[in-house]
Amino acid sequence: MMNLSDLQIKEIVNVDDGKKLGKIVDVKVDIETGKIHYFVVEHRRFFKRLFAPTKELSFTFANITKIGADVILVKI
Repeated sequence: MMNLSDLQIKEIVNVDDGKKLGKIVDVKVDIETGKIHYFVVEHRRFFKRLFAPTKELSFTFANITKIGADVILVKI
């Protein structure tokens, strides 16, 4: 088992192109079942968010191919 805080410190990397997508900033949970629907990744840096619209990216558990010590590999 793993805590959300453990996942939030890991970099999210797309296995298709090797690009770093960012880190998990939020989780959408079904309040009736308690199940996680998807993770939200914020991939813009703080100062860029001040001057440009933010883009959020999301992925589900099905998109995760591997959770490593430092990264989470996803296929999206």
